[in-house]
Amino acid sequence: MPLTSLAKAGGCAAKYSAARLETLLAGFVPADAEELLVGLDPADDAAVYRLDADRALVFTVDFFPPLVDDPRVFGAIAATNALNDVFAMGGTPLLALSVAAFPEELPTEVLGEVLAGADERVRAAGAILAGGHTIRDAEPKYGLAVLGTVHPDALWPKSGARPGDALFLTKPLGTGVVLQGHREGVAPDGALEAAIASMVELARDAADRIRPFAPNGATDVTGFGLLGHVHELASRSGVKAVVESAALPLLPGALELAEAGVRTGGDRRNRDFAGPHVESQAPDALEVLAYDPQTAGGLLVSLAAEQGAVLEATFGGHGLFVARIGHVEAGAGVVLRA
Repeated sequence: MPLTSLAKAGGCAAKYSAARLETLLAGFVPADAEELLVGLDPADDAAVYRLDADRALVFTVDFFPPLVDDPRVFGAIAATNALNDVFAMGGTPLLALSVAAFPEELPTEVLGEVLAGADERVRAAGAILAGGHTIRDAEPKYGLAVLGTVHPDALWPKSGARPGDALFLTKPLGTGVVLQGHREGVAPDGALEAAIASMVELARDAADRIRPFAPNGATDVTGFGLLGHVHELASRSGVKAVVESAALPLLPGALELAEAGVRTGGDRRNRDFAGPHVESQAPDALEVLAYDPQTAGGLLVSLAAEQGAVLEATFGGHGLFVARIGHVEAGAGVVLRA
């Protein structure tokens, strides 16, 4: 039985809408703890708790229904998506626990393959998969709770972007549209394989290259789409973000599918959340891809523009992908330029 046939929505497209999440958490006041450096006020990619002057814990959890039928690949993607939240905070993963829900009718071997795919990615991140919790559920779901460490003075918050910064993205966009196109049987040859290769790519190497530059702000681009996460970065930093649609890096086949009218359910939810804060001058297909929900997407990084050329050279010298997609100005909101 194909895994995706058991899921109503797969990957980060299954996330609760950002607009509803904001309403749900409005007025929720976390415990008054001086050592809680990052919690819900405002929320970020992970919680951060200071242990002492040199060490802080980074803790996150992320899980979702299957977005591909290969169980090992599903496990690898789900693990990568969770691990990357720690890298997005500037941290290093140490320990992971599985969060799993599976129908009893599925062969045990299927869950074993999911765990094997996750374990491989956890090891590649330099961490240990040390246990977890599994329940019965009609819809399969898998992910990780991940614990890492970071220096308290070396956090990468969403709230630190400054006017004069340049914006960089470390992966192409389009996983949501490509996966939807595959489900509809209209994805071009090679598009799904390219999307999978992107989704299982850990942010570890990119984070290692970024760390010496001490970025002002960072997040990873996942279910809320690029514009949703740019909006979060801009609003929490009190700045205006300008994104150049012509500079957006795209996965093979993504633009073709967007131009053909392929859309995910997350497109509407992401527009409801970020749309009121976005001035779009972009062609329709590029706007779609800027709202497209991503799974295990790239790091979105804001750092001083004068460091940009060196950052690009550093990535290129290590065979890593990075694209300059815009800049930060004084003001408010997000502009998606033509």
